[in-house]
Amino acid sequence: MKATALGRLLAAVVTAVLCLAGCVSTGPAPVGAGGDGAQPAVSLPGGGTTYAPAQPYDVTPLLHPRKKYFGATFDGVPKDLGPVGAYASQVGRTPTMLEYYLGWGDALQADQTEAVWENGQLPYIAWEPHKATLAQIADGSQDAYIVSTARTLRAVNVPVAISLAHEMNGGWYPWGHGKATAAQFVKAWRHVHDVFQDEGVSTVIWVWSPNVVNPVPQVALKPYWPGDGYVDWVGVVGYYARTGAQDFAALFGPTFRQIRTFTERPFLLAETGAQPSPRKSTQITELLKTVAGRGDVVGFIWFDLDKETDWRVDSSPASLAAFRAAARDHRYDLDFTALKHTRQKQR
Repeated sequence: MKATALGRLLAAVVTAVLCLAGCVSTGPAPVGAGGDGAQPAVSLPGGGTTYAPAQPYDVTPLLHPRKKYFGATFDGVPKDLGPVGAYASQVGRTPTMLEYYLGWGDALQADQTEAVWENGQLPYIAWEPHKATLAQIADGSQDAYIVSTARTLRAVNVPVAISLAHEMNGGWYPWGHGKATAAQFVKAWRHVHDVFQDEGVSTVIWVWSPNVVNPVPQVALKPYWPGDGYVDWVGVVGYYARTGAQDFAALFGPTFRQIRTFTERPFLLAETGAQPSPRKSTQITELLKTVAGRGDVVGFIWFDLDKETDWRVDSSPASLAAFRAAARDHRYDLDFTALKHTRQKQR
């Protein structure tokens, strides 16, 4: 075989291998360089557990599970996982996803992240850049912090979902509409994703998380879209208030339809809840039934906090009874035992 032909053959093989690692824009978000697991053992900052993963955790089975994620968030997590057990007793089902918040500049706690996974929940981290602008994140001046976070996750080697700068289409956060541009958001998102990729992190499910468009109909979502190669799930945030949308179609429908004009990525209800009202029980029943029945929605996260109003499922006996009844749906029987992979760990 001539050298030129051999070169073309080798190039084709290399391209095929790279595409298997996620370079196809219609597939999962690209995995990181070094995703073959050839990483040295890493000691986490401050001492403690040292990990030497033989193979990065494969999140592929978690992206489109046959059952639905039954998620929640509470005060005190992930430092204290006691509320998870209390909630499970209350609603009759153990959550399979746990959302918590990470302020920009704060260290991601490796032991807490692993504890959430070992407790039976997929960690869902809402990463909030209160202490840096999107422009600063995009220009590389925050890279030391981004790299540190990426290396911590690579060392722990458990799957996590990450939402960066959620509700960016609203004007209530410093990274939102009117305070930063859509172009700055996209550039910052892609930069963080690329740093993680360069650090060999392939265990992240990237969740692009807009607010429902109802309160901000003038803000188009497409300009904020980083691209299919940078996002795994669309995590829509939407709450039932006393005024405004009162059923699933009215609350989420306009947003879902707009998003479907530019991506087919699965939906997750990344934050949802219902304000106390005579309709709350009906809204709970409809939401859980609708999520369970839609093939394009992977699950939901209930915001079980008394904040601004009482979003909790037990704000009344009727709402708790409705939630317990809807939670019995077998379509929420997600079995993490069948999805977990063996990780090698040195202590």
